[in-house]
Amino acid sequence: MFKLKNYINGELVDPTSNQHIENYDPSRGIVYSLIPDSDERDAEKAIAAAKEAFKTWSITPKETRSKYLLKIASLIEEQLDELAKAESLDNGKPLHLAKSVDIPRAAANFHFYGTGILHYAAHAHSMEDTAINYTLRQPVGVAGCISPWNLPLYLFSWKIAPALAAGCTVVAKPSEITPMTAYLLSEICIKAGLPKGVLNIVHGYGHKVGNAIVSSTDVPLISFTGGTKTGASIASIAAPMFKKLSLELGGKNPNIIFADCDYDKMLSTTMLSSFANQGQICLCGSRIFVERSIYEKFKTDFVAKTQKLTLVRL
Repeated sequence: MFKLKNYINGELVDPTSNQHIENYDPSRGIVYSLIPDSDERDAEKAIAAAKEAFKTWSITPKETRSKYLLKIASLIEEQLDELAKAESLDNGKPLHLAKSVDIPRAAANFHFYGTGILHYAAHAHSMEDTAINYTLRQPVGVAGCISPWNLPLYLFSWKIAPALAAGCTVVAKPSEITPMTAYLLSEICIKAGLPKGVLNIVHGYGHKVGNAIVSSTDVPLISFTGGTKTGASIASIAAPMFKKLSLELGGKNPNIIFADCDYDKMLSTTMLSSFANQGQICLCGSRIFVERSIYEKFKTDFVAKTQKLTLVRL
């Protein structure tokens, strides 16, 4: 059976423990690959590689960093079908959705930040004959990026691309539930010639790999998207260390429907916001509040449309 590998210091390597986790295709309930069951030893190797690479990547001209990111974006577009199939296998997502939304947006993330780094405004403020105040933009260091399973490559790239563009190096952990597109991104980075250690991808469980990344004194920046409980745990570790911290956590989003709405448009929008990506998007409506005067009509129409939905594996 195919075994994924970690991407550390520019190479694809087995986990130190030589242990693996079964990777299921949820639409069929079968194991189709094995992923590294990495631990703190693998995380430490990745962090060390990123720390060393930061010395040169942080002072690499932005034009050069841009070229690498644009090359990665181009390769993602070239491998659209392969990446979309991998994402569909990972989380049961319809293939057409992965091909039309997730993978193109992942490429767009690298392209956006690859061009954005070339065009930014800087301001200076004179204090008459006393001083000049100005903003100096400098990379922070090694960024720890931990991403969720619902939009595997899309949200993974949303964290990685801006960090690399800014001159930071990255140690990233994808969800152990949806690892395949992250593995394919490793291969793309090698093909793009990304310098060793600039991006490192370590697979495995959060309590092993994620905790090691968050706890490391050599990782001053953490970006995490996931559950509120895990976010609270990360904050309790990172805050006393004064790490720069970005947490995008779970929420409960309501659809609020009033009687004077455009009814047909509302119904179509509510169907989309309830069931797009199987409802596995942080912006999906998980509750529906309906004005009493149209409640019965809405309930009848919404249930009828829901019953017509079909689940198809493409």
